[in-house]
Amino acid sequence: MWRYLFNSDKLKYVKKDKTNAGCFLCALRDENPEVVNLEIARGHGFIVSVNLYPFNPGHILIFPSRHVEKLRDLTDQEALAMHRILSSSLEILNEEFAPCGFNIGFNLGQNSGASTQHIHMHVVPRFGNEVGYLDVLAGTRAVVSDPVETRDRLRRKFENF
Repeated sequence: MWRYLFNSDKLKYVKKDKTNAGCFLCALRDENPEVVNLEIARGHGFIVSVNLYPFNPGHILIFPSRHVEKLRDLTDQEALAMHRILSSSLEILNEEFAPCGFNIGFNLGQNSGASTQHIHMHVVPRFGNEVGYLDVLAGTRAVVSDPVETRDRLRRKFENF
C-alpha cells in the first residue's frame, strides 16, 4: 500500500475557488497576480512554464498562448511550433538536469486529471535514482524541488527562445 507525503499548498490549490482567476494558464499568460508566475519563456504563440506541483525537478508545461481546449483546434503552424518548442526544451532539460529519460503527454478531457481544459503538454524528466528509501520502505514519494528556483535556473537557458 502506498502512502503519500501531502503537500498542503496543493490541497489549498485544489480546494481554492478558481473562478476569480478563471483558466490558470490564461491568467499566467495575462500576468494575473493571483497566479504564481513560473513562466520560463514565451514566443511563437506558446508559453513554457515550470509546473507549480512538479512530479520531478524540471517538470515543465508547454501551452498555446491562446485558449485552446482541443488538440485538433491547433493550427498546423501551432502544432509544428509546439513540436519545435518541445524539441528545444528537451535539449535544455537534458543539459540542465541530465535525466535518464522523459515522460511527455497531455491530460485531455473533463476527467483526465487536468486542472484546466486549456491544453498543455507536460514534460517530466525521469531519473535513474527516483526509487529511494521512502519509495521502497514507506511507499512514499518525496520531490525535493522548489519550482521558483527551477524557473530561475531555466529562464537563463531559455533566453534565446
